[in-house]
Amino acid sequence: MQEPLIIPCVDIQSGRAVRLFEGDPDRETVYFDSPLDAARHWVGLGAGLVHLVDLDAATGRGENRAVIAQITAELDVPVEVGGGIRSREAAEELLRLGVHRVVIGTAAVKQPELVRDLIAAHGPERVVVSLDARGLEVATHGWAQGSGVMVADLTPTLADAGLETLIFTDVTRDGTLRGLNRELMAQVRRLWTNTLIVGGGVANLDDVRLLREERIEGAIVGRAIYEGILPFPATLD
Repeated sequence: MQEPLIIPCVDIQSGRAVRLFEGDPDRETVYFDSPLDAARHWVGLGAGLVHLVDLDAATGRGENRAVIAQITAELDVPVEVGGGIRSREAAEELLRLGVHRVVIGTAAVKQPELVRDLIAAHGPERVVVSLDARGLEVATHGWAQGSGVMVADLTPTLADAGLETLIFTDVTRDGTLRGLNRELMAQVRRLWTNTLIVGGGVANLDDVRLLREERIEGAIVGRAIYEGILPFPATLD
């Protein structure tokens, strides 16, 4: 297995690059006024993939499509985008903007047929599902609601739909720098045997080692690299 891939996250809210504490849109830290500057920063340091989240679309407060279009046009590395993608039309609009792959969250729980349809139309390399959870219960609508659906209930359906890459985020640790929950990561690894990307609390190289030990392919990281706590690129001995 290759070394775990560390994927910089650029969360966009009201046109700025922010990070939220435990997913709360009212508890934000602004790291860059310009999301494009944030994305350029990480690509300049060697990022081979950038993860964008439209927080306004996720929470129903608006959208940041113009900013996303600008980023995809100017970067020379792939960009994946999540946040509020709840229809085929919304997903395909982003793909037309040049987004490399779309990240389906709430809709994967509410409309699992959407994932199957998108994979059938565009291939598994263009579609990712993100399961954001408290423990193993999936949270939806920008993490604001518990769904009553467990991760284990969804993974067989997603695999059957042809999904290759799953993102799992531990909402209780996102933006907290508390480190990954080792037991939870191991549980999710057992539930998903295809490509697994995780997030939620990544703090330091110990977390990157945990990824390697659990054979998890990568992590989406925000605050730890923005604040210089985790070096980027993150290299293990």
